[in-house]
Amino acid sequence: MKPFHLNNLAISVEKQGPTRISKASFPLRYGRYSEIITSEYEFLFNLNGEIKFIRGLNTSWPHPAEQLKRTAGNDWVYYTVGDRSGNNGINSWLGEYYLPCLPYPSNSIWEINYLSDPRIMNAIAAWAQLYSNLCVSTRDGLYTKAKELIERIIENHDGVLYERARMLNQIIGEKVSVLPPDTRHVDYEIIPLIIADGCLYHCNFCCVKSASNFQPRSRFNIMKQIGELKAFYGRNIENYSGLFLGNHDALAAGEALICDSASEAYSAFGLGRYGDITPSLFLFGSVHSLLKSGNGLFEKLNQLPFYTYINIGMESNDTPTLAYIGKPLDESSVCEAFKRMLDINATYKNIEVTANFLIGKGLSDEHYQSLKTLLRDTSVAAQGKGTIYLSPLKDSPKKRELLPLINKLQEQSKMSVYIYLIQRL
Repeated sequence: MKPFHLNNLAISVEKQGPTRISKASFPLRYGRYSEIITSEYEFLFNLNGEIKFIRGLNTSWPHPAEQLKRTAGNDWVYYTVGDRSGNNGINSWLGEYYLPCLPYPSNSIWEINYLSDPRIMNAIAAWAQLYSNLCVSTRDGLYTKAKELIERIIENHDGVLYERARMLNQIIGEKVSVLPPDTRHVDYEIIPLIIADGCLYHCNFCCVKSASNFQPRSRFNIMKQIGELKAFYGRNIENYSGLFLGNHDALAAGEALICDSASEAYSAFGLGRYGDITPSLFLFGSVHSLLKSGNGLFEKLNQLPFYTYINIGMESNDTPTLAYIGKPLDESSVCEAFKRMLDINATYKNIEVTANFLIGKGLSDEHYQSLKTLLRDTSVAAQGKGTIYLSPLKDSPKKRELLPLINKLQEQSKMSVYIYLIQRL
């Protein structure tokens, strides 16, 4: 359908983009969305009429492939193509073509404060102006779907968007303070379903830890979440193909709760609507929960209609370093978990286990040397599976100076090695 024009606005209602998310060096549009284009900006809206992306079209915009994205948590994240600090730019370090610049403190190597860039902040102001113009516009003569789109956009003003983010946290019972790094494969677009609270370790270094002891949710609570989440996402649920079972150690919840929750969500959310796309399932695990999980769990996960990513926080395979960061593990348990990860990746076609290790200020030479040895000497049977994520300690100064170290680890590793950017929902 051709766009229609309202004053100086070109408006397209529910355009259809590719249903499969793929990695590209330019902004692709996935699923169904609506679009309003002015002389200077491109505004995209989801099926509920909520603003989702803003991209500059004028010559003052930093880069034609860069854009602002609003998350389900109502954060504006700026996607930059970064610089040429690696052989392939940002892609060398993140495995993606874009660096999400976050409006809150995180552990990013690159300190890019888009909030201080008037070229980018003018786009936020342009969205406010567009909203005002739509509110006072005359819609006589517009066809029904066009009127309905404008009405939905007007309904979703800033106050409503803020309230919806609060409502999402209320539905799931807590905030999702960090997403698994593997959710980058779906551009962090996941539906959160919390099946357990708290964590097993409460490590000293962790900047996103929960104060609660580990406790699985009841089946009643999980089913209640599923029903309310389906209503919350509404029509736009069809644009999702990723499910996150939270929160910090869902793997410890056990076979029955994990698999039953995933199956119920798959059916309720219609995640199998596109027969040519396998939806993704994401969850965190710990060294203990990985070693405790039997083959039965992984056999059952492998049979679910998902490709499952399980991210394990290993942090270090040096016992003194583990003591320094306050993680109640030793080298032998981490190495055993690492081997378990490799075995699972080689055995199960539809499961990929990934691991996190720390880098940053205060960590010893022995920590880095043991990590280099582990990554260099490991025998990897399942090529292309089992990414290693390096997580900079949040309070480390001069994080960019870590890039040569990361490059050395990448060169020696038989597995893909990327930087872990801590990003919330």
